[in-house]
Amino acid sequence: MIAGAWARRRYPAAFIDKVNQAQGEASESQAWLDQVLDCGCISPDKHVELDAMFQALGGKLQRMIDKSGSFCG
Repeated sequence: MIAGAWARRRYPAAFIDKVNQAQGEASESQAWLDQVLDCGCISPDKHVELDAMFQALGGKLQRMIDKSGSFCG
């Protein structure tokens, strides 16, 4: 998704759409992370670690959307 966004960076709306899709995919992966915790497949400590990584990723993707003008041109 991110590579697709970068390839379309000359079209701001397409860039934002692709980054938004990547954000959705990250959110879906985060939901699956909750599921594997509920199933006992990972420890609560590992869940906290990975969840924090997804939160950070989501924030970075949102900043890419918010500052799309600095990527598109």
